[in-house]
Amino acid sequence: MTSAAPGPDPHQLHPDHLPTPFTAAEIRAGCPPGRTLRFRIERAGEEPMIRVSRYAEVDGEGAVQESWAEDLDGGGLSEPERERSTWLELQEHASFPRAITERGEEELSIPSGRFACLRYTRTDPDAVWRFWFARELPGQPVRYEREVSGEIVFSAILIDNTP
Repeated sequence: MTSAAPGPDPHQLHPDHLPTPFTAAEIRAGCPPGRTLRFRIERAGEEPMIRVSRYAEVDGEGAVQESWAEDLDGGGLSEPERERSTWLELQEHASFPRAITERGEEELSIPSGRFACLRYTRTDPDAVWRFWFARELPGQPVRYEREVSGEIVFSAILIDNTP
């Protein structure tokens, strides 16, 4: 659970972090009940899979998301799991330390469309993480990846967004 609370700028959760791409209120407005996101997940040394996440229940404070894994043909690989988060907790996922993160703008073409994105590149001691947030789709990044020693070892790309 986060102790962060928005100050004068609702995008700024911590003084030593970059502004987040969306406020908690923007995420709430962009994630109505039934919104379903399908990501193609690739991990080094494993078969690609699909990760599905659906906003099952929403209210003024937060949402319950159901998530499960499928193979590339839509066959179930896991049972749905339910998790409740507040809108502020979801915003907190995109709050990155200024000292190790760069933020820029980038046009991105992926299977779910072409988007103007904010790209956050966080450099950790053992890896580089990149997150692309489509300005028009508040919530999760539409693409994210982890690079280790110059190789992408994990990637997630939005292939379908059903409002």
